[in-house]
Amino acid sequence: MTVQIIDIIKNNPKYQKLVHSRNRFAWTLSILMLLVYYAFIMTIAFKPELLAIPLSDGSVISVGIPLGIALILFSFLLTGLYVYKANNTYDVMLEEIKADLADKGALHE
Repeated sequence: MTVQIIDIIKNNPKYQKLVHSRNRFAWTLSILMLLVYYAFIMTIAFKPELLAIPLSDGSVISVGIPLGIALILFSFLLTGLYVYKANNTYDVMLEEIKADLADKGALHE
């Protein structure tokens, strides 16, 4: 790929929209994950007694166990959301960009 082709791709408005949209979505998911994880860690650090509450009378499982599992599942959910959006939105946008570039003769497939 030549520098000229790279410049054509970078200057394509659809490509710029793709990059902006993907970055914004990725940062949103990252910040959301960090906030949830940070809240969990801060609870462990400053209010561990909240996580030590048993789920029921005589239970050896505390509230912290399901919350920890929920944190892991939440990260899987966010990953799934990103993959879904990437497959159904970003890949479609990328194919449109490739088609535009092929129409202009910029890509030789």
